[in-house]
Amino acid sequence: MMRKVSVVIEQAEHGCYGWCPELKGCQSQGKTVEETLANIREAIELFLETMTAAERAAALSQEIFTTAVEVHA
Repeated sequence: MMRKVSVVIEQAEHGCYGWCPELKGCQSQGKTVEETLANIREAIELFLETMTAAERAAALSQEIFTTAVEVHA
């Protein structure tokens, strides 16, 4: 079954870092955004394999909202 999960990608000094807010501790990295997305996708699938069905259902039922806000800097 296909599910959508949130992924955050951050640019780092030597590439990119990706993590999944729904799955605490699920993270990966890559040299480019595209490589990081491929790596985090694989990490998420492997992470989900370690969870029970109940744990997966609870984690994937979370709603994560992202937005940008303007601030004075």
